[in-house]
Amino acid sequence: MRLITIVLAVLLILIQYPLWFGKGGWRRVWNLDQQVTSTKQKNDEIKARNVKLESEVRDLKEGTDAIEERARYEMGMIKQGETFVQILDPAKKTSATSEK
Repeated sequence: MRLITIVLAVLLILIQYPLWFGKGGWRRVWNLDQQVTSTKQKNDEIKARNVKLESEVRDLKEGTDAIEERARYEMGMIKQGETFVQILDPAKKTSATSEK
C-alpha cells in the first residue's frame, strides 16, 4: 500500500511538471501576458502619435494657419504691413559688454 502511494505521488509530480515548467506552462503564459501588455501599451502610444501627425498633415494640406505659424517661428517671416519689434534683455546686453 505504501509503495502504491509513493508511485502515485511521483506520477502526480511528473504530471504537474509540464504544467508549471513546460512549453505551455504557467510561467510561460505569464511572461507572454506581460509581453502582450507592454506591446499593447506601445501600440497605444504609437497610435496617439500617428493621430497627432495625421491631424498636423491634414492641417498643413488644408489650412494656411499652420504654414503661417511655421513661417513666422522657423523662418522669422512677417506679414506685409506688420512692424517687427525685437526686445533685448538688458541683463544679457550688460554681460555681453562686460566680457569685451
